[in-house]
Amino acid sequence: MIATSLAACGQDNKESRPSPPAKATGKAGNATITIDYSAPSVKGRKIFGSDMVPYGKIWRAGANEATVFETDSDITVEGQPLPKGKYGFFAIPGETEWVIIFNKTWNQWGSFRYKQEEDVLRVKVKPAKTSGLVEKLEYSVGGGKVTIRWENTEVSFGVK
Repeated sequence: MIATSLAACGQDNKESRPSPPAKATGKAGNATITIDYSAPSVKGRKIFGSDMVPYGKIWRAGANEATVFETDSDITVEGQPLPKGKYGFFAIPGETEWVIIFNKTWNQWGSFRYKQEEDVLRVKVKPAKTSGLVEKLEYSVGGGKVTIRWENTEVSFGVK
């Protein structure tokens, strides 16, 4: 009984984490795109350009495990080819430009084991301001683009 109790205590309940799991799914042409991520909240903090998500540094584009971007068919991202598959999704936020990264290693915690030499694709996009505060990190897929919204920042990139 003690062993069972200890085993149960050691299990990770992702739903009870402060940044719970979230999923965005949509179509780009014939491809279905799914993004699995953990959704942190602002909680009154400054996010981008702070210690939370510094400019110019690799970010796992969510919390906890690295964000996973999956496409069931070949697509283009900002006009560049991305073969069907599952990717670690990372970003390098900047005040006037973001680098969006698709990496071979999708099953990892955070960005601690991120290796640039495993990048499959990098594209540059421009951030925009949201019309209001977006408390919880959110992704959306549709209308030929993927959009990331959090705090007062929105970043979109084209997918076909």
